[in-house]
Amino acid sequence: MPRSVSAVLREHIELETMIGGYEAADMRRAELVSAYEHIAQLCATTPHNIAIMASATAAFIQAISVHAFQPGDAIITSRLDYTSYQIQYLALAERYGVTVLHAPDLPEGGVDPDGVRDLLAHNRNCKLVSITWIPTHTGTMQDVAAVGDICDAAGVTYHIDACQAVGQLPIDVSALKCDYLSATGRKFLRGPRGTGFLYVSDRALDRGDRPLFIDMRGATWTAPTTFEPAAGAKRFEEWEFAYALVLGLGEAARYANAADVEVCGQRARALAAYARDRLSELPGVRVLDRGRDVSALVTASFAGRDARDIVRALTARRINTVSSLRWFGLLDFGARDVETAVRISPHYYNTVEEIDTLISALHEQLLTSAEARR
Repeated sequence: MPRSVSAVLREHIELETMIGGYEAADMRRAELVSAYEHIAQLCATTPHNIAIMASATAAFIQAISVHAFQPGDAIITSRLDYTSYQIQYLALAERYGVTVLHAPDLPEGGVDPDGVRDLLAHNRNCKLVSITWIPTHTGTMQDVAAVGDICDAAGVTYHIDACQAVGQLPIDVSALKCDYLSATGRKFLRGPRGTGFLYVSDRALDRGDRPLFIDMRGATWTAPTTFEPAAGAKRFEEWEFAYALVLGLGEAARYANAADVEVCGQRARALAAYARDRLSELPGVRVLDRGRDVSALVTASFAGRDARDIVRALTARRINTVSSLRWFGLLDFGARDVETAVRISPHYYNTVEEIDTLISALHEQLLTSAEARR
């Protein structure tokens, strides 16, 4: 996190310690209003369309809970969509008889928008199309704008998972033609963990979309048997907030807007491209990122090596990476015979020299491993 974000967190926790939680939130009301404004600016929308959440997954769940799924209803998604969402689709299929359809990939990687169109044409009961913009297990960037055009023409609800995109790519929700967009506060946005947000379009609000489990922040109890949802996206929120985190999220959004997301994202993706070039020089390394466009997530598998062992060795040298396992991207990794992979995510504050340090450490590991096998 930027220092200004962590400072906001500490200051508010200290304020709660001194005067209490309700009172601290009241004192920071103007800053809380600004948090929505900064987040809205990230998405080229208005605060009216923004709900703050505890995570991107919580935002996604609220968004899909607007549907009263029935047996025979369909959800269209991609083969690269986020692991948790794939599991939740299966849970919906098990409980409600929903059919889960995966659009095909383009030959070069990433969802085929024409495949989405074909599935919509043959499945009139499709209630939702949901696409992960940048998957968690690979650096592919999916063409969410093209899918948005198709969903808009078909009149079907469209959700975009922008978890890895926010803070890395400029976002214009009107151009994307999505009904919902969910995102995390951390990763490239550099906000505190335990935060996220949900964009809800005017179209969704006007047709009365609301989450299944709506609480007293999202609605007013108007009579013993009736309630009235809030006018805007706040109908998707819950009463209890970690206000220190909300303020930290707002500061992260302000920081990202001031730094210029487009410039920062170009810098991060340039470092990622350099990392891919250097990785391809190493013996037994397979760079896994495909597609017409690739992001600042770099993924690679290592012949004869478990990525978890590599990550542990890198961690010991204070190099931060994570491992991706086959089931994280089962449909994609399974088809490509990938068991484990290392994910490297350079941010705009990283340097070419740090990438070189990473490559040297990996080269040393590979040499040591080769000698041990002799």
